[in-house]
Amino acid sequence: MTVTDALPAYHHRERHSVRVDATPEAALAAARATRLEDVPLASILFRLRGLRAAPRGPIWTSLQAQGFRLHDPETLVLIGRPWSPRGGTRADEDFVHFTEPGYAKLAMDLRALPDGDGALLETETRVFLTDAPSRRRFAAYWLVIRPFSGLTRRLWLRAAKRRAER
Repeated sequence: MTVTDALPAYHHRERHSVRVDATPEAALAAARATRLEDVPLASILFRLRGLRAAPRGPIWTSLQAQGFRLHDPETLVLIGRPWSPRGGTRADEDFVHFTEPGYAKLAMDLRALPDGDGALLETETRVFLTDAPSRRRFAAYWLVIRPFSGLTRRLWLRAAKRRAER
């Protein structure tokens, strides 16, 4: 299952990838093991986001500590209001069928695909907004956050590449 299965329709999408000289399994394991400490900017951005203190440990796990939940082994999902300082996450909802107005549905996956004698390590994030006011709120939030979000993901993938190629 992928982010496409969890959130086939979306309003915003961001995708990043890096080629890794390792097997897909090793590349994916390295990405899941990459720690916030390996990407100092990510730790700063987690703190700036202000939901909670930046957790320590693997980024994949840290995202779960910030409210994302495992939809399947490759995909994290979140229902919330990221434009709100408190986030307003809804962890107990059926992600796929959730439609209550006033929320964003976010899905992110991490995957590694065979690429010659190595792997293409990818992450994709999709966002679906449940109503027009949420689309407007998220658009303003995304305008500010998106450059930092993309930078964090690119740095995460580069750190995973270094880890996998050691």
